[in-house]
Amino acid sequence: MGRGRAKAKQTKVARDLKYNAQDMDLDRLAKELHGEAPTSRDREDDDPFAEGNYIPRA
Repeated sequence: MGRGRAKAKQTKVARDLKYNAQDMDLDRLAKELHGEAPTSRDREDDDPFAEGNYIPRA
């Protein structure tokens, strides 16, 4: 009981992913799935608080 709203949301999200055209970089996805290292990294994608990127305050 009470699962109806959650199931409806999951169904909506799944339908959106299935039928709405998404801008995908298929070459990048293929490289990621095959385990190839990225050729360049965008600084915008770096999370300063992710593990290994933490910069302590002075």
